[in-house]
Amino acid sequence: MKKLITFEKAIQSSIEYFSGDELASNVFVTKYALTDKDGNIHEETPDDMHRRMAAEFARIEGKYPNPMSEDEIFSLFKDFGYIVPQGSPMSGIGNSHQAQSLSNCFVVESPHDSYGGILKTDQELVQIAKRRGGVGFDLSTIRPKGLSTGNCARTTDGIEVFMDRFSNSCREVAQGGRRGALMLTISVHHPQIRDFIRIKRDLTRVTGANISVRLTDEFLHAVKSNESFELRFPVDSKDPVLKESIDATTVWNEIIEAAYKSAEPGILFWDTAKRTTPSDAYEEEGFGSVSTNPCGEIILSPYDSCRLMVINLFSFVDDPFTDNARFDFKKMSSVVQKAQRLMDDMIDLEVEQVERILEKIDNDPEPDHVKKIEKDLWLEIKKRALMGRRTGLGVTAVGDTLAALGIRYGSEDSIRLVEKFYKNLAINAYRSSCILAKERGAFEIHSHDKERGHEFLERIWSSATDVH
Repeated sequence: MKKLITFEKAIQSSIEYFSGDELASNVFVTKYALTDKDGNIHEETPDDMHRRMAAEFARIEGKYPNPMSEDEIFSLFKDFGYIVPQGSPMSGIGNSHQAQSLSNCFVVESPHDSYGGILKTDQELVQIAKRRGGVGFDLSTIRPKGLSTGNCARTTDGIEVFMDRFSNSCREVAQGGRRGALMLTISVHHPQIRDFIRIKRDLTRVTGANISVRLTDEFLHAVKSNESFELRFPVDSKDPVLKESIDATTVWNEIIEAAYKSAEPGILFWDTAKRTTPSDAYEEEGFGSVSTNPCGEIILSPYDSCRLMVINLFSFVDDPFTDNARFDFKKMSSVVQKAQRLMDDMIDLEVEQVERILEKIDNDPEPDHVKKIEKDLWLEIKKRALMGRRTGLGVTAVGDTLAALGIRYGSEDSIRLVEKFYKNLAINAYRSSCILAKERGAFEIHSHDKERGHEFLERIWSSATDVH
């Protein structure tokens, strides 16, 4: 039986843990400390949370060759020192009190161009949000304003009304005191691109979503050459039903102005992302990227998801804030390889969580036809997790690390060093993945032939000898 701790005791103990930081203490106790359905708190400080997670990771490690021990894993988590699982993993791993996903990021398929399709996407957004996941999807499939429909309305109102719908759905779903997270993207070739760009100039609209524009090479070349480009629908059709030429610089300037005025839209260099994302080699198997998660860290295919974990770069600085400060790349390499191993373990933990969600759905009192969309959604998410075993390993404390090394953020020296950080991360994550494939087997749909010659992977392989 887990110990019970009063809210006041947990806050006070956590304030001491965080050296007087009341905000950090409050965030831990209200967001991540293990809490049962009656609101009873079972963890006093992040040490308890990290021990909970370490025990679960060690349980999964025990299924495979060369397992890491619970104590070793705990030493990597302790004091947020080397490896920091993000948000949903901290809340959900080892939590038997609620059925939630460990995935931070999801993408669902673009809405089918009908009310049925739009409402299906709306429900999938809600069902993921209530399990603590952020969602992204692309709106390029929705026909633009004024095109005819087969219903009593006769014409469509276009994307804006549905952007408001999705935004409101996201805002409605409570997640234990926090709200959902949503990304809406659209192709720069969609005929309503200018409406999409301007919508957040009205500060009362789409307040529950981030928005980003998928820029193509075709558009960017037109901007560079000060030429026109084509708006069309469907945007990927070779024989669109609607076409219009428009000045590319005008659209580019509107994007810049809107981003300056309202901090959105973001921009996605979509052709580059598709070309250099390894999973897109498996487009035939359903892993072609269509949108991004709410914070834009990763583009994903429909129903794929990603669990997040970061490496604390500051922990690899010896003698910080002194003239002798130096960065230990060899130690970073070792920790990155262990972190990638834990990322693979987290997929197994996530599949267990999805199975719990599916069990709960089966036991819910609603009739099967009401539960169908929710159940089908999680079955598809489970299938994608097992087929592709996607992981999301990043870094944190970049600015603090540069400061500790006496390097000004944004300087040429900082740019070179940050590139070295990420190169070390990428190469050692892939090195660890190769070791895991040898020990545990490759992911289900792996094909060396599909990956051979891939632009990004070839950069990894050619650089691997340059990094510890």
